Amino acid sequence: MIQIGDKIYKYKKDALNHYKDILNSYKFGDSLNEKDFNDLIELIEYDNSFFINENEVLEDDFKDKVEKEIVDIIIEKVQFSTKCFKVIYSDYSWWQISYIYMINRPKDNPDSLFNIACRGAIQNDMREIKKKYFFHNSIKGYVKCQETNLLSKWEELAVDHRQPNTFSVIVDRFKELYNIDVTKIEYFFNNENIMIFTDNELSLKFRNYHKEKANLRIVRKECNLSRTGMARIKRTNNDLTIK
Repeated sequence: MIQIGDKIYKYKKDALNHYKDILNSYKFGDSLNEKDFNDLIELIEYDNSFFINENEVLEDDFKDKVEKEIVDIIIEKVQFSTKCFKVIYSDYSWWQISYIYMINRPKDNPDSLFNIACRGAIQNDMREIKKKYFFHNSIKGYVKCQETNLLSKWEELAVDHRQPNTFSVIVDRFKELYNIDVTKIEYFFNNENIMIFTDNELSLKFRNYHKEKANLRIVRKECNLSRTGMARIKRTNNDLTIK
């Protein structure tokens, strides 16, 4: 159960759907009507309560947000032409908010958030790899798992990184190479509820690095990829690469 303002939701997904419906009921640039505006104010106050309870000393930028008057909430176009709520303050400053983040209250540390956004950055690439593999190898909707050779359906398979260049290793090397301070990275959720980088250049940079380093296989989801024979960095003819 979750309570936001005077509304009680049995499940978090009910609260998520409520704010998703509000977001999708407006066009880009529209201001929220009075009822929806008040619902968003309640969500912001709900989010603020977590921050205040977890932090004895409030950061200056958060104090500013709490103390300033909100005069409008509009629908903003962000990366990939997706929507988000944009809060406008009395001094004309603004703040893009994620209702998904506010409701879910993830406890992830900065490193894990960065990893999640990296996965979001390559999601389309990974999906294309899987689609192309099925297109070229499908037999009546089945393809062979590249580890077990078992004929498998789409939903039984995943795109996996062959060791030693696991996804986490690629992300760690990327952070080292570009000297990234994960505590200063900003994120937002797209319309597929996937957390991605606000900085499109960072997304593109990681996608390109990932294309260069990733050795990929289509395998059954239950497969354990930690096998001795897979501990080679050099690509083989069976490895799938992102074009």
